[in-house]
Amino acid sequence: MSAVSIDGFDFRRVELADVSRNFGRRRAVSHVSLAIDEGDILGLLGPNGAGKSTLIGMLATLVQPTSGTVSYGGRSAGEAGPAIRGRVGLLAHELHLYPELTAAQNLAFFAELYGLDGKTAVIPALERAGLTDRADDSVSSFSRGMRQRLALERALLHTPRLVLLDEPFTGLDDSSVTTVSNRLKQLAADGAIIVLATHDLDLADGLVTRVAVMRGGRLAGDEVGVTGLRARYRALVAPEAESHSRVS
Repeated sequence: MSAVSIDGFDFRRVELADVSRNFGRRRAVSHVSLAIDEGDILGLLGPNGAGKSTLIGMLATLVQPTSGTVSYGGRSAGEAGPAIRGRVGLLAHELHLYPELTAAQNLAFFAELYGLDGKTAVIPALERAGLTDRADDSVSSFSRGMRQRLALERALLHTPRLVLLDEPFTGLDDSSVTTVSNRLKQLAADGAIIVLATHDLDLADGLVTRVAVMRGGRLAGDEVGVTGLRARYRALVAPEAESHSRVS
């Protein structure tokens, strides 16, 4: 097992400059330019197929842009080297948990990958996930919401600068939604850069500080987050595109 070094590299801004990504003949993201600073909670909105997940994949360095550049504090992922992975936390649709392991074992495994002391990191992470009493239960016995909370803390173990979340509220009850929202607000206050892709405009309203709306792979809007997000979203996304999303 090799640890990811998180020393010697940090950044306070992420920039996408004229970024596009093609999959064969299909262009998933087209000429997107966007800058995100520390303390931002950027709500990435748009109907299904708008390019949100692809954009998150590029920010996570898991998807290579076909053209354009993604930079972290003025340095590309290639220039930053492997250390960039130690500054990024990702919660995607795939939760990256081992169902046969317990909650504590999952956290300890990922903590060690980041060069952390598993024993020191696991207990507070379990507490934040509200899973202390299930620490020694296998993840296969967990509900979707429990797995979601555990996966979020797995993504945050190494105190990443850039936090990328793709539908983080899936399966959460109202109490857990409040807990996660407060967690994200505190992370932003501590200087994290947060990008949150969601279809739930009601949850995003009041949480995000900025809104970027994707439509057909392009950036349809980038503005300060305000209340009344649903009306603003509808103004930016064509009705025919919206009808294919889960937003109503």
